Amino acid sequence: MAALPAEKGSIQVIERMMSLLEVLADNPEPASLKLLSGSTGLHPSTAHRILAAMTSASLVERQEPGTYALGIRWLELGNLVKSRINIRQVALPAMQRLHEAIGEAVNLGIRHEDEIIYAERTSSGRALLRVVYLVGGRAPLHLTSLGKLFLAAGNNAEVRAYAKRTGLPGKTPHSLTRLDALEKELDKIRRHDLAYDNEEAEIGLRCIAAPIRNDEGQTLAGLSVSAPTDRHNPDWIGQIKATADEISQALGYRKPRAK
Repeated sequence: MAALPAEKGSIQVIERMMSLLEVLADNPEPASLKLLSGSTGLHPSTAHRILAAMTSASLVERQEPGTYALGIRWLELGNLVKSRINIRQVALPAMQRLHEAIGEAVNLGIRHEDEIIYAERTSSGRALLRVVYLVGGRAPLHLTSLGKLFLAAGNNAEVRAYAKRTGLPGKTPHSLTRLDALEKELDKIRRHDLAYDNEEAEIGLRCIAAPIRNDEGQTLAGLSVSAPTDRHNPDWIGQIKATADEISQALGYRKPRAK
């Protein structure tokens, strides 16, 4: 059934409101009516009318001289949404799409103290992974691509403290059991926002991981793809990063604007 004229008008107002909110969100400083009108293509009188309605609902704050910024109501709503978010529920649909695209196991990992915990996983349908990679499995941070993401998110003092606490135990000849080697690896991860496990936790298994961040930019979880060495494909990097970014955005993360 075709939408009634009133329905079309309501949808148009919502679309215009969202376009204004996007501009306000992208500008760290209060934005003028001229900027908002020019960026959205809205007539100044139309933009002013919608901004006035949002101001009355505390979604926008009018600041002097004649500038606008996001209102305090978004903080209240954001905290409410955050309290209700289940990261597994948010991540699983995107994980499943990635799994269907590449045909290998996709893992979601979270940190608990000095270990990574596998919170969710899509099965590859082919027997290759041992119990450590099953949901609920744990592994030392430095032995997995997911765990390295969390170590890389910390500073050098925190990494050294981790090494002292754990002793950096190894599981295979490829495990990083020396602090200098681990620090070198973490520097690469910070530069590329990507981590690898090259048969460091299990011989014959390689992983690629990208971070999932929350609205404060903190590494909340990690997304990885696991595959036997003979099926490992570095071309997955783009898809893994894109999927991790998609989940991060669903959790409220916004990439810093390029300077």
